[in-house]
Amino acid sequence: MYTELRQRLADQLANVTHFALTSDMWSSRTCEPYMSVTVHFIQDWEMKTACLQTSYFPQDHTGEHIAEALQDAIASWKLQEKYLVAITTDNGSNIVKAVELNEWMRMQCFGHRLHLAIGHGMNDKRVTRAISLCKRIVSSFSYSWKKRRHLAEVQIQLGLPSHQLITESATRWGSRQQMIERVLEQEGALAKVLSNDKNTRHLVPTWQDLEVLEAVQKVLKPLQDFTDALSGEEYVTLSYVKPVLHLFNESLLACEEGDSELCKSIKTSIVEYLNSKYSDPATADLLEMASFVDPRFRATYIPSEKVEALKHRAVLEVETLLADQSSCQPPCLCVPTVPEPADGEAAVAPKAKRLASFFKKRTATTTAPTKRGAIENELSSYLQSASVESDTDPLKWWKDHEVFFPSLSHLAKKYLVISWYQLPVHPPKGFSAVVAIS
Repeated sequence: MYTELRQRLADQLANVTHFALTSDMWSSRTCEPYMSVTVHFIQDWEMKTACLQTSYFPQDHTGEHIAEALQDAIASWKLQEKYLVAITTDNGSNIVKAVELNEWMRMQCFGHRLHLAIGHGMNDKRVTRAISLCKRIVSSFSYSWKKRRHLAEVQIQLGLPSHQLITESATRWGSRQQMIERVLEQEGALAKVLSNDKNTRHLVPTWQDLEVLEAVQKVLKPLQDFTDALSGEEYVTLSYVKPVLHLFNESLLACEEGDSELCKSIKTSIVEYLNSKYSDPATADLLEMASFVDPRFRATYIPSEKVEALKHRAVLEVETLLADQSSCQPPCLCVPTVPEPADGEAAVAPKAKRLASFFKKRTATTTAPTKRGAIENELSSYLQSASVESDTDPLKWWKDHEVFFPSLSHLAKKYLVISWYQLPVHPPKGFSAVVAIS
């Protein structure tokens, strides 16, 4: 069965013009290290994702070893590096170095980057104290059946939901938001139960602690709702990053009237961190082109002063893609010949050209569009075509419109193949796309 499936995938990959990768290092329940490599490619305008390998990785996790393993992974499937658009990884220094050694384009996993941004925004003594208090409160109930029973009784008395407390996971910022939200929801019941025991009275949150927790909750709750909605998407391409950053800057993390100073500080810190991490020229170019070929966004989130340069870059890249495609086709070696006149036949002298023929030729030369001109016209038509709903599948749109934009479709296949998050291949139970984001 393995051989059959491998051959089937190999046959698919043999015809791939562009592909992207995601990779992750992880440990089994017995703490054995593994490395997974996943390939993403577009076939008949459908996104295909397949795990190329999950291999035991006992050697030191150095950049050199990881770089070699990544090279071996694509070589074993006869994938050519020149067709690799980008690899999406976390921000570990070893994987970053590995990609640099291979001279590949790396895209940082948005989920990991957002996690780091939120941690950066929470770097405040007041926040640290309040979150530490939440953890100790949760812990005191986790290890005491008596307290949990008492909490359930008080919840009924106060008319509060019969909810359990939530433990924070260090690798998931979403669990922190859920822990804080639950503590705030049950604040009255918690205060009553904790104050009833002299050993836990000091854990009753003060009004200052509650103010801090409310500020953190006000920042994180919209982000959690957003990532919950996003996790319902089957596959999110890189084209989403610029629109999401715009959404964070202008809406979800925009400072509002009524925000506390701490709330404003956290929002500003998260936004500035994210903006800085996606501002380097290579990353910005990749994000802009990915957004540009997504029919839902096109030039909407591109700074106006950069649109013309981006259009020019798109035309040049389409020319290159078409030239590469042509070079892969076997050249025609047929040379047209003029038949020799038969014996006894006199060679027919060519007719003298009429004056009008010179003007016809000249007119044809000046009116026939050049290849670049045709691409530019196609690009203009694409940008002026009817807008589409935000929930439109971009690949389905391109499948329906490839006939109208045949040249640009090559660019779309190249950039829409990149994943914006590091796709887990063998995740622990309950680990899904939302975990990679939240």
